Amino acid sequence: LNLSQNLSLFKSDKLKPKGALSPYTIFVQCTREEQKKKNPNANIEFAAFSKDCSAKWKVIKFWYEDLAAKDKERYNKQIKNYVPPEGDAKKKKKKNKDPNAPKKPMSAFLLFCQDERPKVRQLHPDWNVGQAAKELAARWEQCKNRSKYNAQAVAEKARYEKAVENYKKSKAGSESP
Repeated sequence: LNLSQNLSLFKSDKLKPKGALSPYTIFVQCTREEQKKKNPNANIEFAAFSKDCSAKWKVIKFWYEDLAAKDKERYNKQIKNYVPPEGDAKKKKKKNKDPNAPKKPMSAFLLFCQDERPKVRQLHPDWNVGQAAKELAARWEQCKNRSKYNAQAVAEKARYEKAVENYKKSKAGSESP
């Protein structure tokens, strides 16, 4: 998935009714609009605005609680009649992988872990996966011959790129009639 596909997972249905507003939210929105009308070009300092809203809120919150109750009724009526669009699932289905596709290359760290994991398991057979992973990470930090694993990773990547190229050629050849 690329970034735009990931972001599309979080886009909500534009036809779905907006949630009911809290009394305080309604009050703050009204107060902000009033201040903008009085001083359209003024920059509103958030801290001062919040303190001012808080002080006013204590005095007149009952009126806004009534407005919020009405807004909640509106929301409940709209949500009862709301039908989400067909086929728009909350989660996108995972793309099926071709079992014949070449596996991605291992990183230098994973190649190191492949060599070191049996040693760690032999020393600490009672450790769980997380503890073993922490030990492997610590050993990787202390590793003196990283260049060996980096070279192996580069070779793995080159092998993978060739395999992908061959896979794409064979796939293109098998799809054409």
